[in-house]
This record gives sequence, structure tokens and C-alpha cells, in this order.
Amino acid sequence: MEQQSLQRQVTAMLATANIKVNGPDPWDLQVHDGRFFKRVLTQGSLGLGESYMEGWWDCERIDEFVFRAIRADLYKQARFGWRTVLEVLIAKVLNLQTRRKASRNAQRHYDIGNRLYQLMLDKRMIYSCGYWKNADNLDQAQENKLDLVCRKIRLQPGQRVLDIGCGWGGFARFAAERYGAEVVGVTVSREQAALAREICQGLPVDIRLQDYRDVREQFDHVVSIGMAEHVGYRNHRTYMQTAARCLKDDGLFLLHTIGVNFSKTSPDPFIDKYIFPNCLIPSLRQLSTAMEHTFVVEDLHNFGPDYDLTLLAWLQNFNQHWPELQGEYGERFYRMWTYYLLSSAGSFRSRNNQLWQFVLSKKGLLGGYDAVR
Repeated sequence: MEQQSLQRQVTAMLATANIKVNGPDPWDLQVHDGRFFKRVLTQGSLGLGESYMEGWWDCERIDEFVFRAIRADLYKQARFGWRTVLEVLIAKVLNLQTRRKASRNAQRHYDIGNRLYQLMLDKRMIYSCGYWKNADNLDQAQENKLDLVCRKIRLQPGQRVLDIGCGWGGFARFAAERYGAEVVGVTVSREQAALAREICQGLPVDIRLQDYRDVREQFDHVVSIGMAEHVGYRNHRTYMQTAARCLKDDGLFLLHTIGVNFSKTSPDPFIDKYIFPNCLIPSLRQLSTAMEHTFVVEDLHNFGPDYDLTLLAWLQNFNQHWPELQGEYGERFYRMWTYYLLSSAGSFRSRNNQLWQFVLSKKGLLGGYDAVR
């Protein structure tokens, strides 16, 4: 009787988003295990993701399911389990992005195997949103984004650039080859640093296994692409102060980050547990507060819908190369990674998540800044 009651509750909730249980549309849920209903009601997004990983339900278009669920505000109706409440409290009390913890966090995601990312990403291994204006494939979208960043900071030959959170060196190599720049890239991932050095060999690029807070040189420009999400709200001010300390007075800081529409102090439970440990997507309020008395906002560009296209392109590559990865990662990982990519695509499609590029200066550019698009 309890299960029937829980099923009715979930069915009624989903109906408000035009989602059916065992329905005919590609965004409908096909439930294989009746325990699903209690789990999703009591554990929210964590229960939803974990029950998918365990094969309790399937959906032909998870991205469309998530899109509809978010647009109908269904996540506001799900209760939080004790574990989620505990994690929220811990995030409020502790700094989850100290130097030691930041390194461990990176290892749990970025050090799970360079081969996975080589097969999933574009040819330059850019693990952030592409810029799909005038692009019809992932490689072009990522080149567009890298070029956009260089043009936004007005990069000139011979200038030195600090790349905070340099990944596998994709931006560093592009800036050195196309714009004649000298680049210092910092990452706390050993796997990333090793491959980035290989990728950038022979170029004026210095890849360092170093926490961004420990950089104490000055540069003509600073860029940070897809790193602010790992900083943590307790460290936003330090992050901005570090970028300012490393930036010459007439330089520009390009900050590229996923954003949310309201301030949070704890991450999504599923993403936190399985994908990006202790990752917290910032809000405009959190970032702008951290910038006070440090930076002038010269430009703010939102192209969040482009992340939907980027994530779907990553999934296509992941699926195409799964036979090469299957032996190392297994079926549970496949379901986890598929859910991560598709649910993220649905979230960007619904406009729940944004993608912001800030152009920041220390004192304001005299005469103003001409926005680059």
C-alpha cells in the first residue's frame, strides 16, 4: 500500500511537467523497480541519479526529462535525505577547497584516466563550454571559444598570460601557436600536468603542478576557464585577489565559469558524490561580492545554451568510443557518466545553469571596452 501511495505522489508530480511513468514519449520514465518512488521522494537528485545508475529506471531522453522537470520546478518538491542535509551543514562550516583538499578533489575527477578525456573531448581536449556561433562541430566550437578568449583580452605577441586551471594545456598551446604568447598554466591534477607538458612541448609554455594561490608573479593577462566552479564560495575573494595580484595594472582578466541563478553554499548531491567533489557553481552575487574593490567589470557575456550543444557532442564521442573504454570502466560507470552528461545538458537547456565570460580590469579601461562577440 505504501509503495502505491508513493507511486501516486511521484506520478502526480511528474504529470505537472507532462512526464509519465512508463509512458510513450522519449522523456517519460520507464520504472523497473518499485523502490524508485520512495528513493526519489526522500533523496531528491541524489536518489534520482543513483537509482538510474543501479538500473531502477530508464529514459530514452534523460536530457529532455531533466529539461521538463526543471522548467516545472519539480526539484523544489522533492525532500532532502539526512545525508544531503548533513553535507549542506558541513559545507557551511568547513572550507572544502583548502590546498590539500583541492588536490584530492581534482584527483577524483581529472585523474581517472586521460584516455577517457582524449576520446570524449575535442582534438585540443578543452573540457569547458564551446562557442557554437558559426560552428557546426565540436572542434570548431572549441577553437571559436579559445579565439574569443584571446580577442577579449586583446592578446598580443610576446605577452605573458597566466592560465589558472589550465587543464590539459589546450588554451596555452592555442595562445602560444596562434597569438605568439608566453603562457604559464597551473593545475593541481598530476594527470593533466603530465599530458599538458607533452602537448605543449617546444612552445613557450610552462605547465606547473601548483595551486593558484601560490602564484606570485605578474602577467600581462590572466585567464581562468572552467576553474571558478572548483574554488568554493569561501575562497572566491582569495581567488579574485590572487588574479589581481598576478595581473599588471593595464591587463585584463578573462573569467569563464558556469553560473547559477541564486546563491548556494553546498553542491548538488549527485554531482558532488560522483562527478565533481566539493564543486560549487557560483552565482552573480557571490562573484560580484568577491570582486568588490578589486575589479571593474568591463564585459559580461552569457552563452549558456551553447553548453547544451557541447555536452551532447561529448556524449556522442563517449558513446562512439565506449567499446574502447568499457573494459576499464564498466557498466555502472557508463550509466553514471551518461546521466551526468545528459542531466547537465537538460539543466543548461532549461536555463537553470548559465555560462558566463567576464572581462575584468583592475582600474577600468580609459575610454571603455568594446565588447567582442
